[in-house]
Amino acid sequence: MKRKYRILLIIFTLLLALDQSSKFYIERNLPLHYSIVAINGVLNITHVQNRGAAFGLMANRQGSSTFFILISFLVIAFILYYFRRIEQGQLWTPFCLSLILTGAVGNLIDRFRLGGVVDFLDFHYKSWHWPAFNVADASITIGVLFLALKILYGGKKAAKEG
Repeated sequence: MKRKYRILLIIFTLLLALDQSSKFYIERNLPLHYSIVAINGVLNITHVQNRGAAFGLMANRQGSSTFFILISFLVIAFILYYFRRIEQGQLWTPFCLSLILTGAVGNLIDRFRLGGVVDFLDFHYKSWHWPAFNVADASITIGVLFLALKILYGGKKAAKEG
């Protein structure tokens, strides 16, 4: 099996299992909108149902669930198409795309099951508060961030070498 597919298989299996099991645990053990202090002054575990995009954007719009399901399918299809085109020997691109793909699939499962996404990681510090998110959201964010860094800094390296 090619290395890029091993990367995809490992990341997808581990992170999807972590994402879905953590969401199931929260659903079964924490009432909606209930919060538990995990790290005092920094992290609460809060059960939130997000029907919109990241940070609750478009949560109250008519048809937003269908829109996000369609967007998820498009993202997944694009990543799977592009993944096949990644050259052998690359490490960061398959790693980043695997993170994004896993997050998209994890949240898509929730949208089909619940009509929204289970969020529960609730970071805050003094008056600053970040909207609740989940493992899938973190995977997407980290994948996009690392891919952007690779494009920004990897592109400069390739240009210098060329």
